[in-house]
Amino acid sequence: MKKTAIIILSDPKAGSEEALGRVFNALASAYEFKHAGEDVKIIFQGAGIRWPEQLEKADHPVHGLFNEVKDHVHGLSKGCVAVFGTEVSGYDLLSDNDVPGTAGLPSFINLRNDGYDLLIF
Repeated sequence: MKKTAIIILSDPKAGSEEALGRVFNALASAYEFKHAGEDVKIIFQGAGIRWPEQLEKADHPVHGLFNEVKDHVHGLSKGCVAVFGTEVSGYDLLSDNDVPGTAGLPSFINLRNDGYDLLIF
């Protein structure tokens, strides 16, 4: 079975069409993989950890799509949550990459070693 991890780094606070386009395309890709029966994980990292808070809002233009793939959110970078902050809860905090001076980040090596292709948005 094909496996893909989608890493979302774009910052919703940028308020740009580019940031919205990146998260939309990331979630649309996750939707496609999900409906093809493939294993897909969504990870929010960097300033991207701010997205779930925005995407949870019913009036957000990508809210419906987010709800379609929310069951494939693997988690948020624990170290990035500590740095960038977020008000949303209910997501796993990923910290298996022990980067000094941080609370830990998701491990791309572990994902790769587990057979995941990485897509970064």
